[in-house]
Amino acid sequence: MTHMAIQTAILEQIKQYSTIIIHRHQHPDPDCVGAQLGLRTILRASFPEKTILAVGKHYPGFDWLGQADTDVTDDQYQNALVIVVDTANQPRVDDARWQTGKAVVKIDHHPNDDAFGDLQWVEDQASSTSELLYDFYAANAAELTLPTEAARLFYAGIVGDTGRFMYPATSAHTMEVAGKLMATGFSASDVNQAEDEVSPAMARLSAYVYQNLTILPSGAAYLKLSDADLEPFELGETDSTSAVVPLPGKITTVKAWAFFVEAKDHTYRIRLRSKGPSINGLAKAHGGGGHALASGATAHDQAEIDQVVQELDALVAQDKGE
Repeated sequence: MTHMAIQTAILEQIKQYSTIIIHRHQHPDPDCVGAQLGLRTILRASFPEKTILAVGKHYPGFDWLGQADTDVTDDQYQNALVIVVDTANQPRVDDARWQTGKAVVKIDHHPNDDAFGDLQWVEDQASSTSELLYDFYAANAAELTLPTEAARLFYAGIVGDTGRFMYPATSAHTMEVAGKLMATGFSASDVNQAEDEVSPAMARLSAYVYQNLTILPSGAAYLKLSDADLEPFELGETDSTSAVVPLPGKITTVKAWAFFVEAKDHTYRIRLRSKGPSINGLAKAHGGGGHALASGATAHDQAEIDQVVQELDALVAQDKGE
């Protein structure tokens, strides 16, 4: 389907259902929260007679964007349209009930390696899912309403996933969309400030990252953050280690980097980032995936951590022609 055709098809699906439930991915970021809650805001304003819901675990750190609905019952899924936003693969969908709806629509900007859903709109060159959802509104503006609050949410999502408009996925269209969203009248500076601020605990963790990051001669860098490493920082519920992941990219000699963050089951969540070399192949080799310059995976033990570091080192060295 063409872009216009898929956008029209999604709107037609929405029109057919009286209940629409919007899901996002686990461990959310501003784009998935902004996309989810922004779409909920648009659909509630455009179809006040419908029941429009958003689900997902509550993270207080995102309360400035809004909250999902906490009273969604299993029965409401029986005849519902489920829309899953910003989620590349099925295991990452927050709340397993998404599979119990009548039909599923996937809207995402990650590589479509897991092509789930009855209807899929995936644009992996887009900066963010929030950008795509503004495009969905614009394509159907005759039938949809864009409240200022939805514009604020989409803008927050774009700012988050573009790294304040610094990442390569930021296109001229991204900037055009951001400008149109800002024109609705919310305070863009308030959004920017909210996304840039960190707690004192996160500031101390940032200093720890810079002090303990290992930078290899190739330009690959890495840091392991175990529970024992993180305990002295007394991170609160509103703090997330994802906030420190971009920091190595500010160092001139770093070309690609990996964070290994201990999970509850004592495996390590791998966060891979790059300023040039493609790292999603490395992520796929360790049970993950993502974008060429931003991916995630899992390391099950120290041996796998060591293996990922070696593979990242070789990948960056090869990219530099060493």
